Amino acid sequence: MLECCQKIQFDHGIRRILVVEDDLINREILSLMLRDTYDILIAETGKQALELLESDYGTLSLVLLDLNLPDMKGVDILGRIKGNALTARLPVIVMTADQNAEVECLTLGATDFISKPYPKQEIVLARIRRTIEQFEDRDIIRWTERDQLTGLYNREFFYRYAAQHDEHHPEEPTDAIVLDINHFHMVNERYGKEFGDRVLRLVAEKLRAKVSDSDGIVCRKEDDTFLIYCLHRSDYGQILDGVCMQMETDYQIRARMGVYPDVDRGIDMERRFDRAKQAADAVKNSYSQTVGFYDNAMHEKELYLEQLLEDFHTAIREKQFTVFYQPKFDVRPDEPVLCSTEALARWRHPKLGLISPGVFIPLFEKNGLIRELDSFVWREAVAQIRTWEERLGRLIPVSVNVSRIDLNDPPLLKILEKTVDEAGIGRESILLEITESAYTDNAEQIINVVKSLRESGFFIEMDDFGTGFSSLNMITTLPIDALKLDIQFIRTAFRDRKDTRLLETVIRLAQSLGLSTIAEGVETEEQMLTLKALGCDVVQGYYFSKPLPADEFEAFAREKCRWPGN
Repeated sequence: MLECCQKIQFDHGIRRILVVEDDLINREILSLMLRDTYDILIAETGKQALELLESDYGTLSLVLLDLNLPDMKGVDILGRIKGNALTARLPVIVMTADQNAEVECLTLGATDFISKPYPKQEIVLARIRRTIEQFEDRDIIRWTERDQLTGLYNREFFYRYAAQHDEHHPEEPTDAIVLDINHFHMVNERYGKEFGDRVLRLVAEKLRAKVSDSDGIVCRKEDDTFLIYCLHRSDYGQILDGVCMQMETDYQIRARMGVYPDVDRGIDMERRFDRAKQAADAVKNSYSQTVGFYDNAMHEKELYLEQLLEDFHTAIREKQFTVFYQPKFDVRPDEPVLCSTEALARWRHPKLGLISPGVFIPLFEKNGLIRELDSFVWREAVAQIRTWEERLGRLIPVSVNVSRIDLNDPPLLKILEKTVDEAGIGRESILLEITESAYTDNAEQIINVVKSLRESGFFIEMDDFGTGFSSLNMITTLPIDALKLDIQFIRTAFRDRKDTRLLETVIRLAQSLGLSTIAEGVETEEQMLTLKALGCDVVQGYYFSKPLPADEFEAFAREKCRWPGN
């Protein structure tokens, strides 16, 4: 605490008042009036007052402010209090003998006045008590509707005020905007939570200031996501530039923005911001474009995806989904040998035709429907294994996908065991493909689930290796039997100036850990022979065969390939 400031301590729970008064006699009079009821901080100058406001604002219930101070004007201090998001909430009672100052002070945000010379003690105490009670009632409401870190509206109240915004501007075009800070989850880890909170408060302050001229309101939806609702404007790049600034630690705030311009007021408020979020996500991985706009193309895509979601259960029931099988070859012998296959879901929609898995798989993962689709594929695959074993006299193991949603389903192990056991096949017949990225999402829980699957007898393949974020050290501790190299990993290695050194390193690492390696997306003989020379065990891709319907795969297996051991 400042040495030149007096502080009178009382029991906890007593309201604290900052008295800003340079005149000794006036300070003594106020102290006598207040000290039995309130905890008092006293500042004799404007500088002291601002320092105390900065350090103790969270403990103050009221400011009593003299307008005539030796170092600065009281109205300037009032302006500073109300212009700072952290102190703007504080009620200020101005103490003055100048009645002409009332209009200016009220305009700046003063709550009330106490005239000089001071009236009777009971009048002063009554004014102070009433002001504090009003402030506390208002503060309760304020913190119910606002995010406590930034002071912005929370999501629930933001949507209410956005609806009121429409009522106040019924004929004017209005925009819904989503702003996301890029990679913010790393800020707390690198610089600490206090720094991360400061970044969020700074972004909130900048956004609020930028859109106030278009009657805009701002919300902190969650973590590092902000929502803005304002009259239509065209300077969103400038708004984003104002937020993306250099901090003193050399941390550069980087963000992206999605804009749904001239919103359709026929849809609910939350969906308007879903569309803005789509626009923001569309530029998520772009270095050149940081502002995305929701347009007709996105609208058509949204309608298309909505139809796919609506038609999903009908498609399952009517078996519009089928399972194709892509052969996998062991390339270690002199001649490649068919060793297994991968089950791949295909959807032939009666009206929309063949739907790309690249469209419906991410859609179902996002909406939780992937669990039901995966279960369908598992049942089809185990039935097909049994059929081929009877018809071909050989076991052909099948790889099936296990999504992150599946891994978070507590009965997963029992479901897979029941599926395999009812088909009358061994658990080694089903090879479970789990994407690399799944291991970095709630890693400990996922690893425990995968361990239980492996202990039950299932073979585990890490799928899409080379696209996620697992470290090489992490691989040494994961419960897996094989690494499946992602198709982009393979294509990159063989692109233009062929550089397979990283492939070789990964294959050698897998060998040292006793893991098999599987390469997908192999399209040429050169790629296959190179992978074989590097020590890769299994290869799949168009070089051998495209994915085939079950009957065509059976013919392919019967006529074109020999079996291990023949």
